[in-house]
Amino acid sequence: MSLHKPGKIVIISSPSGGGKTSISHLLLNMNTDNHWFFSISYTTRAMRSGEKEGREYYFVDDDTFEHLVKRGAFAEDCRVHLYRYGTPREPLERVLHEGGVMLLDIDVQGAAKIKAAYPEAVSIFILPPSVDVLRSRLTARGTETEEQLKIRRDNATNEMGLWKGFDYVVVNDELEVAVNKVQSIITGHYCRTDVVSEEQIKKIIG
Repeated sequence: MSLHKPGKIVIISSPSGGGKTSISHLLLNMNTDNHWFFSISYTTRAMRSGEKEGREYYFVDDDTFEHLVKRGAFAEDCRVHLYRYGTPREPLERVLHEGGVMLLDIDVQGAAKIKAAYPEAVSIFILPPSVDVLRSRLTARGTETEEQLKIRRDNATNEMGLWKGFDYVVVNDELEVAVNKVQSIITGHYCRTDVVSEEQIKKIIG
């Protein structure tokens, strides 16, 4: 018999440009039949070219965001790089209740708040191979103004020092290798003794 896998929240965080979004999307493509889901955050920033409402984010204005905060709709919310971001609570609760894996692609502030609210969540920090590589990635994206880029660079440098606050750390030098490591962490976490119920083991050993 196979052991029941409880619903799990998986936090994937990194400095801006570290690769958390690319890793999250590749993991979802690898697990289309395993009840894996992606937590779509709300944000007050403008939609970028190539983005789609309800796929990368739900794009809202400040008033709508504040209304959602007051309703208690977010499991966490914070201001990052001049804009506000929030993780909707209901999808997280649904996965915990019904099973599956919910991937959260969030910044370090949001990661800390989710971990505080859901201590059982698995937190994984993605590091770039170097500061220079990170800055090159940010510049190459071409999605920010020079002012926004400077803010992201400065914040990213500070955020890299926060890796010890996570359960696991993965260096994203080669994307495919990093994705496989994160997949192994999530798979292996299900084999920990603290996530398996005694009732399940008793059925096996009597």
